[in-house]
Amino acid sequence: YDKVDLYLGISGHPENLPWLPDGKFQKPNKLTASELHLRETLKGMGRVATPYRAGVTTEGLKHNKYRSRCYGRGACNRHVGGCDIHAAFDSPTGLIYPAMDTGYLTLRTNATVYQVDVDKNTGRASGVSFIDTGTGKTYQAKGKAVVLGASTLESARLMLLSKSSQHPGGIGNSSGHVGHNFCEHIMGPGVTGLVKDQIGKAPTLDDGKPGGFYLPRFRNLKEKNKNFLRGYGFEGGAGSRMFPSHAFETPGYGKDFKKQVRDYSGAFIEMGGFGELLPRYDNYVDIDPNVKDRWGVPVLRMHIKFGENEKNMAKDMAEQAKEMFEHAGIQIIGVDENLLTPGWSIHELGTARMGNDPRKSVLNQFQQSHDVPNLLVVDGSSHVSASCQNPTWTIMALAWRSCDHLAEAMKKGEV
Repeated sequence: YDKVDLYLGISGHPENLPWLPDGKFQKPNKLTASELHLRETLKGMGRVATPYRAGVTTEGLKHNKYRSRCYGRGACNRHVGGCDIHAAFDSPTGLIYPAMDTGYLTLRTNATVYQVDVDKNTGRASGVSFIDTGTGKTYQAKGKAVVLGASTLESARLMLLSKSSQHPGGIGNSSGHVGHNFCEHIMGPGVTGLVKDQIGKAPTLDDGKPGGFYLPRFRNLKEKNKNFLRGYGFEGGAGSRMFPSHAFETPGYGKDFKKQVRDYSGAFIEMGGFGELLPRYDNYVDIDPNVKDRWGVPVLRMHIKFGENEKNMAKDMAEQAKEMFEHAGIQIIGVDENLLTPGWSIHELGTARMGNDPRKSVLNQFQQSHDVPNLLVVDGSSHVSASCQNPTWTIMALAWRSCDHLAEAMKKGEV
């Protein structure tokens, strides 16, 4: 984690919470007046609203010429692809361009992999087969090791598609767990409120930052909740925006309309929950026998649903969100109680889980296939739990550790 923090840059404020470990932070974005008010009042409930932790360099990175520090310009969402000065982490400027500068990376564009190839004599991975999406021609890339980082669903699809006499259920799937134990974050429940003493205040520049606040998990830490396992956190924000979204719902027109929009622009505050979907074997994906993508590769079928644990958690999310705003003296404008559809969080995890027992897991602690030692899966597939925090930093920290292990193994001739 420290290596990722220092290499990519992360902004945040240390809180010394065991269930929300602190990192090697650059300076955090300032909380707005409403966010600061919420932070102070929640201390009375034993809860914390911390400045949003984000993969954004606020102080710059001397080792990366492709990225600039965040200037708080408010352009986070105005450029296709996000931050146009790359203060916010993105794969091209954060990882790929620097890797290409070493001279050790070959980047093959327009290449869609459809299979991990297997050596018929050893059963090990020998490379990948891919389609040139521009010409439709197929090619093979050979290698001593194959590292999949295609994302949870696509890596599972590749493994399931890669059948051979040595791996009849798909490569690395002797346990039967590839595609299973899907987990993510449940979303939907939340609250919107109005901080009355901010009405009519002079506007401030609050949209020039990547997030507002994060309220970490407080359920099932010491006292156990009888209605559900695990926990949830909230992401939220408040303050003035370049274009106040409430203008669409504000009645009227003309001078009075404009004044009301301006007066209320910095007074709204909202937060939404991110809860843990428990990993279950019966939440899974498999290969569709009938449907193929535009390149003729079979697609995935989803067999995913929320259980009673998630429904009970969502109910508590909405209740607690409302209670916290009321405790802070914030006028409740609306409470969302319904769960959004599975997949909404785009935090898919768990389809090739790690574990010590090859009968019940797909990968070892270094994200290395139990069945095929020169095959690694370094994305969210390896997670055994979604927890309730955003997974990107953990994915990269594990990938770094796993690739270090692979490099050592190759030096020793083990791979």
